[in-house]
Amino acid sequence: MHNYSFDTPSGPTETRQAASDLRPSSYAAGVAKRRSRERCAMRRGGQAILIREVARMYYEQRQTQLEIATSLNVSQGTVCRFLKRAEKQGIVRTTISPPVGTFVDLEELLERKFGLSQVVIAQAPNASEESIQDAVGAVAAHFLETTLKAKAVIGVASWSAPLLSMVKQMHPVWKVSECKVVQILGTEGYPSTEEHASSLVKQLARFVQGEAHLLPAPGRVASKEAAEILAHDLHVRETMELFDRLTIAVLGIGSIEPSPWLAGGGNPFSMEELESLKEEGAVGSICLRFYNANGEEIRNAPEDKQAFGLGLERLKRIPMVIGVACGKRRCQAILGALRGGWINVLVIDQITAQSLIMA
Repeated sequence: MHNYSFDTPSGPTETRQAASDLRPSSYAAGVAKRRSRERCAMRRGGQAILIREVARMYYEQRQTQLEIATSLNVSQGTVCRFLKRAEKQGIVRTTISPPVGTFVDLEELLERKFGLSQVVIAQAPNASEESIQDAVGAVAAHFLETTLKAKAVIGVASWSAPLLSMVKQMHPVWKVSECKVVQILGTEGYPSTEEHASSLVKQLARFVQGEAHLLPAPGRVASKEAAEILAHDLHVRETMELFDRLTIAVLGIGSIEPSPWLAGGGNPFSMEELESLKEEGAVGSICLRFYNANGEEIRNAPEDKQAFGLGLERLKRIPMVIGVACGKRRCQAILGALRGGWINVLVIDQITAQSLIMA
């Protein structure tokens, strides 16, 4: 028979007692342990109540930590710790409410739905076309002002009323320098549009402390051969050589039906040509290049003339392509541009944005 021994706090080695002799003391120890746990649970429950009370006093009653500490007879450090625990335990949740006139959730929905880098939505004070254009123009101006970096090369397609509104509402951007503003679509031959285009490019160049590079050419030419001859002109060539250096492009998105502004200022397409484009499935245009509902470019209509300027395929080489558009009548045109991947930033009004979500 073996004897086992262990050291006790009182000194010498003693012989281990039989298990039956230890049962009363083991039972007592278990009871004590259980009661200790119950007391700890009660303390934790009381502490949880206190944490909630501290959070309520701080966030709802707007009391300072010192006032709470004095009221509850605890230290200010304890109040600080309880507030941190309240947040960690989910007793306090932080929510951010966007300012009136902003549409963060709607913007994020559109970004996810169409794979866009950014969407910016404007709210117009009323439903008139002029009011909507001004609201979108103001938002586009602010976005461009805050996005531009030094030495940016900005391409502008100027056959767009919202773009004119954008430039009118811009402020000088003093943080940038050595920028270039490049006209990427011809406008000669249409006096009103030509004047607006020249003014738009020059004014934007002044705002960004940069150089204006005009494209002295018509928006449409009679043939591919005519376009090639025109491209050899010294001034035209100098501007077109900048197309491959563009870092930002700012574009309007046009529907098949010309806007009142374009119709009154020199629409380059006849009604017969527009009907032909509809038959080909065209829903919209960028830089006078038409595409269908899936965003695929329509290359063979109309056959007798072609746009002169930056082609659609070259847009995809530009890091940031900003589409500025508004009005529900442009919804299909905007959808086609998004599906074709022709733009990666969209500036739009609230009503049209909601239509795009439902499409």
